[in-house]
Amino acid sequence: MTNLPDPAFDHRPTVLQAQGLAKAYGGKPALRGVDLCLHAGELVALLGPNGAGKSTLMQLLTGLFVPDAGQIQVLGHDLRRDAPRALAGLGVVFQQMALDLDLSVRANLLFHTDLHGLPRAVAQERIAQGLAALGLPEQAGQPVRALSGGNRRKVELVRAMLHRPRVLLMDEATVGLDPASRQQLRQAVQALRRDTGVAVLWTTHLVDEVADADRVVVLHQGQVRFDGPVPALLARTGTSDLEAAFLSHTEPQADLGPSAQP
Repeated sequence: MTNLPDPAFDHRPTVLQAQGLAKAYGGKPALRGVDLCLHAGELVALLGPNGAGKSTLMQLLTGLFVPDAGQIQVLGHDLRRDAPRALAGLGVVFQQMALDLDLSVRANLLFHTDLHGLPRAVAQERIAQGLAALGLPEQAGQPVRALSGGNRRKVELVRAMLHRPRVLLMDEATVGLDPASRQQLRQAVQALRRDTGVAVLWTTHLVDEVADADRVVVLHQGQVRFDGPVPALLARTGTSDLEAAFLSHTEPQADLGPSAQP
């Protein structure tokens, strides 16, 4: 499939490019020739029902698994041939929490900066700035266990941005959060995008989380069923209801092919 051009981002560099990604488990395909791109400063929502292949795609993009076919480039670096440089351009908030509950917020964040080789003075400054930006400066010395689910996610977001990545991957990061915490996390990501120009790939199965995206990619049964701006998705289905538009691309009777376009 060819990604639809978006005039708002045509002039911006491509920071993540995936082409022809395929992956199967035990002979059962999880992804079938998936193409995906992100431009600098762009927010792309990857929307799909459970089992669509979103988790597999994120595992490939983060280098956890190797695709059976296809290639991935981050900032022009091939993930298979030059993994350290490619991965250095990524910040990731995984679906499952990846913080040490018994360490303090600061200790968790310092561990991340140490892994990236940041000088301690730079690390301390970035940690302070990140926690302040998300309203968590008073929590720096608290154990992560003492934080709410929403604040734990904010700490993970701070951590993901400490090494100044150009691409931020949010892997169903609002799972388990209450509506207020979900909204706060979305607002925090939007603020980071405005302030830093980071490109964001936001994966979700919740339709209400894609309304403010620049583009939405609908993934179903391992194939991209739609890739384009939200208004184009609505126009293609003749509805103003995002949920109805999503269901029209993912219901069992829908047969729109792997490269449906408005």
